[in-house]
Amino acid sequence: MNQKQLQFIFCLLLVYILLAWQSAIAKQVILATSEREPYIGVNLPNKGYVHELVTESFKKVGYEVEINFYPLARAKHLAINGEIDGLVPTYYEKNMDNVFIFSMPFPGDNIGLLKKNSFSVSYDIDPGRDLTKALHGLKKYTFGVIRGNSISSEFDAADFIKKEFVAKDLLNLDKLFANRIDFVVIDKYTASDLMVNQRPDLIGQLDFMRPPLVRNSFYIAFSKKTKHYQTFVDDFNQGLSMLEKAGDVKRIQEKHGLFHPKSLNSDKKNLVIGVMGTDDIRIMKTLSSEFEKSHPDIELEWRFLNENTLRKRLLADLAISDGQFDIMMIGAYEAPIWGKNKWIIPIKDLPEDYDLNDIVKTVRKGLSYQNNLYALPYYAESTMTFYRKDLFEKAGLKMPDNPTYQEIMNFAKKIHDPENKIYGIGLRGKPGWGQNMAFISILVHTFGGRWFDEKWRATVDSEEWKNALSYYKEILDKYGHPDKVTNGWYENQKLFADGHLGIIIDATSLAGRLFNPKTSKVYDKIGFTSTPIALYPKGSQWLWSWALAIPVSSKLQKEATAFITWATSKQYVKLVAKSEGWVSVPPGARYSTYCKEYIDAAPFANYVIQAIQKANPVDFSVKPVPYTGLQFVAIPEFPAIGHQVGLSVAQILEGKISVEKALHESQKVLNEQMRRSGYLNNGVTH
Repeated sequence: MNQKQLQFIFCLLLVYILLAWQSAIAKQVILATSEREPYIGVNLPNKGYVHELVTESFKKVGYEVEINFYPLARAKHLAINGEIDGLVPTYYEKNMDNVFIFSMPFPGDNIGLLKKNSFSVSYDIDPGRDLTKALHGLKKYTFGVIRGNSISSEFDAADFIKKEFVAKDLLNLDKLFANRIDFVVIDKYTASDLMVNQRPDLIGQLDFMRPPLVRNSFYIAFSKKTKHYQTFVDDFNQGLSMLEKAGDVKRIQEKHGLFHPKSLNSDKKNLVIGVMGTDDIRIMKTLSSEFEKSHPDIELEWRFLNENTLRKRLLADLAISDGQFDIMMIGAYEAPIWGKNKWIIPIKDLPEDYDLNDIVKTVRKGLSYQNNLYALPYYAESTMTFYRKDLFEKAGLKMPDNPTYQEIMNFAKKIHDPENKIYGIGLRGKPGWGQNMAFISILVHTFGGRWFDEKWRATVDSEEWKNALSYYKEILDKYGHPDKVTNGWYENQKLFADGHLGIIIDATSLAGRLFNPKTSKVYDKIGFTSTPIALYPKGSQWLWSWALAIPVSSKLQKEATAFITWATSKQYVKLVAKSEGWVSVPPGARYSTYCKEYIDAAPFANYVIQAIQKANPVDFSVKPVPYTGLQFVAIPEFPAIGHQVGLSVAQILEGKISVEKALHESQKVLNEQMRRSGYLNNGVTH
């Protein structure tokens, strides 16, 4: 091959490389967004429905997507000036057609009026038929609106109503509560999530008027100042169409808890069931065909969510009286509080063969308020330590019957083998009041700490909290899995079952999956012992149960009672045993479950029932406390404060914030909420 031929081949290769490079550049898109929970947000799963939908749509047509978060004004500025490729999500604005080219629409929000429950008012006409006329009927009232937000052309032009503008929705909620305005103009999910996460004292006091003022679609606004804007919009539209055709748009919405109204079937009574998407509940769904056979007039509609999303969506449903669910999967935290608030109905008049006395006494008590049962337990749990016996034997280690956390640190160090994808320990790192904070709470209490002192003053900036979180960060930094911040109980259970973790400290309910040869690669290599202690044995293990309850808003309470009675009965336990094997039955809720067949199949059975019976959610603190619950604080505000502290703890693991700073900021958050709710006013206790 002569020199000219080599030069020609080199030139062809160079052209090919340049074309590939240009193609790669063209297949990248950078978008700006702002926090808009629950649709898009840094702290949402997969950063929210909009983030996941846009990313998946572009991936369908071969793009890499970067979506960066900014304050809203900054995001708009970057998009208008072409410093990024586009803005998402936004509404369509005709007067911006000279600046943006808008994508196809995708499901958006429902903007309406939030008011106090005590304020009795209604529309003269459905806003969907004539918004201007509907607003005329309310013109004597004051509306709280976000400055710079366009609601709709009709609302924006309605200068006959009094509008007061603020910078944030949260300010409007506070003004509404203080009677300074009559309505907040807000998306219904935004309103409910703000209450759940930041204003829990308002839950049950506000109402979202129906129907909404406006049902908006979302768009991507691509900047016409960028070179490839027409290509971007065409390709996104193609990808979105592919998702819609496959039914994935609805799937992604529902994954994030954004459901369409319950389906209507004129021939049957449709029960909507909000549950966690665990393997146990999916077994229940499969076996529920037996229930439907004996109740041919009932049709079940299952709504599966991850734990954090489920907790938020159920409480959000109550926050704005939305009434989406007939059956709710709740726990030992919610049942007595929601029962006291009359958000769920008491469970009464159960059939004799249900045998209520067969429910474990501590479990039954935890789901009751003033001796009335408000939920029926599906399973119950305490905590325990699981470990790999083969790894311990190889390292010459012996697990004691009552280990300390310092011993656990030493064990994790000696079995940590990241080169072979075996990590010393897995602890809950995923933020959430029922995820990382459930474990952190028992860790803090056995280190001698507490959430509040006797007068409801926060104590999270104490030495005990500092020592507990320093230990937590050290052991996970040194001997934990690389994805420690995104791993909750489910992820750690799977990692352990797949042979990648040496130790996990978590719920006893994980045992059924870990010891099952169908679901665990190490089922025959597992040892177990009690939950470790630090300085004190008190507070080292929780008591919890997952249960089924019925909201007062359900129009099908009789039918819902029939289902939850079936799903938590002795007969159901036997049905699971027959279908899946005894090792898979729901543990801990019934004495009768612990029969010879179960004990023979489940080596952990006796330990679990004893742990559940011994766990004490009342006497668990070395220092005096005004609360019960242990891994939670049994007050209505806890989901909000637990959520916010959980996010700070996750930032500690990520190295974004020091333990000291996180605890200092959390202390302020807790005391501010306690003042808002009246706990710190003149020594008031609840």
